[in-house]
Amino acid sequence: MTDPGSRPIAVVTGASSGIGEEFARQLASRGYDLVLVARRIDRLQELAAKLRPVHGVECVAVEANLASAKDRDRLCDALAADQGRVEMLVNNAGFGTHGFFRETDLDRELELIDVNCAAPVHLTKRLLPWMLERRRGFIVNVASLSAFTPGPIMAMYFASKAFLLSFSEALWEECRDTGVNVTALCPGPVRTEFQGTAGISKKARSSGTAPVPVERVVDDALRGLFEGKRVVIPGYQARIAAMLSRVMPKSRALKTVRKIQEERRRQSREA
Repeated sequence: MTDPGSRPIAVVTGASSGIGEEFARQLASRGYDLVLVARRIDRLQELAAKLRPVHGVECVAVEANLASAKDRDRLCDALAADQGRVEMLVNNAGFGTHGFFRETDLDRELELIDVNCAAPVHLTKRLLPWMLERRRGFIVNVASLSAFTPGPIMAMYFASKAFLLSFSEALWEECRDTGVNVTALCPGPVRTEFQGTAGISKKARSSGTAPVPVERVVDDALRGLFEGKRVVIPGYQARIAAMLSRVMPKSRALKTVRKIQEERRRQSREA
């Protein structure tokens, strides 16, 4: 077994399910010690207990509400003791809301901004200098295919992912030739708990492209990250959709997204 003091550390937020959980699995298989962060500590502890004996790595479960600046600082302060080994940050935690903006709950929308936008900025601000000092590091910001167009009826979610994409691409350029790479992961539909959290029925149609297995999403993300890619879009259909969104007239894109989201809203109400 590798000396624990020499293994790199990967910090994964939103690791209790879905894409975050799969990042934890694949990074453990690559020999990373893990710091798993989420609110559901029981799930994190269960995942950590499974990964330790299989991969021979250390897994620490940290309960944190990433909407809270105090919790984010507490996490970073705890990591500081091992800052020389913190090699990867996966900013995966996030959620969506569904409904006309005039109808959705303000507190929930502000929480979305804190988790989807403020948390990645806060954690990156604290951890990136450690990576730059060592001239080695990797940051994955889990955005979405939704980042490429505004999203009527999911306005704040689409906007938060557009922010994350822009932020990631800017950092990619800033970090070029430093030994640190920043990648925006922009998956289309993935079968996770996201839909339920956003209030969308599992029976509702997808957002327009075929769902991609979570294992492939994460594998593509890590391959792209280690190759120095700026943006990773898993799945052929999703890549085509992203390309089309850049050339399609904005008025048409808005109408298309609204039609899809209104249908999903209707299906969720009927479920």
